[in-house]
Amino acid sequence: MPWEDYISDSLLGPASIFRPRVLPITDGEPRPTWSIIVPTFNSGRFLEQTLRSVLDQDSGIAQMQIEVVDDASTRDDPAEIVRRLGKGRVTFYRQPANVGHIRNFETCLNRARGHLVHLLHGDDFVSPGFYAALERGFNADQNVGAAFCRHAFVDSESRFRSSSALERVEAGCLENGLARLAEEQRITTPSIAVRRTVYEHLGAFDERLICSEDWEMWVRIAAQYEVWYEPRLLASYRMHEDSNTGRHRRLAQELEYSRQAIAIFRGYLPKQFRYAARRARNIYASVALTTAEEFWLRGDIEAMDAHLKCALRLSCSPRILMRFCRLFSKRRRTVSSK
Repeated sequence: MPWEDYISDSLLGPASIFRPRVLPITDGEPRPTWSIIVPTFNSGRFLEQTLRSVLDQDSGIAQMQIEVVDDASTRDDPAEIVRRLGKGRVTFYRQPANVGHIRNFETCLNRARGHLVHLLHGDDFVSPGFYAALERGFNADQNVGAAFCRHAFVDSESRFRSSSALERVEAGCLENGLARLAEEQRITTPSIAVRRTVYEHLGAFDERLICSEDWEMWVRIAAQYEVWYEPRLLASYRMHEDSNTGRHRRLAQELEYSRQAIAIFRGYLPKQFRYAARRARNIYASVALTTAEEFWLRGDIEAMDAHLKCALRLSCSPRILMRFCRLFSKRRRTVSSK
């Protein structure tokens, strides 16, 4: 029985029906090594930097497909940016109507013709050497299904804020990759590329998840394939209020989706790796409590309450309960003093 047929989650239902197919390419036409597909929605103010970061590494039309897939933007004109900057080198596809970012990703994957697929959100960007470095990882081992690099977090003005942890000193396959990727979201979408055949095998992003759909995908891949790591800082993830995560942060929706992602991928972790799901729940419960305190300091009790509730939905470990009680006491004193 294929593994997709018996993977399920008692809370959320069978997994396979929520993962649209990525159809194999069978037309016999020549295919490039890379497909760099840029999903956009009202991200025009960042799109030029995104495209320039790719075009600066362009190895030619025979080697790279570069395409923008727009989810019916309403606040800007990405087609004009593509015409002006791409000068015919970048193709453009616009959804007839807004379909949401998960369905837009599905379109991106099915429009990709390259053997290696890089989904580069229209507000993120890559640094020189990204494509060459990750391609070396894929060429090093045919069992590698995905390759990722260390990434930076930048703000809306492209100012560096922080960087991801160093996973290993030298480039190579990630040791104990499945457990490590299940414990915590270590990868941002601009930092990773995936073989198209992997998407064909495993399906597209899970439609149940509005946030953390990428985390679930990377764990799904690591359950079946080797994952390569490049230690150089070659991708940048932009953090701003209009991003998907930013829109869902205040009322803890992004953490609730993280909880659901853990529930989904726990079902296909081998028993010896189930501890990783428990650790993930504790890690993100701690994140919820830290964020709850941030909102308490701002005087936003509604947002604080949302994160307190989410923390307990994620974990009721003794350490989490102790922190919860301390924060709830602060909340009670604040409310009673008003």
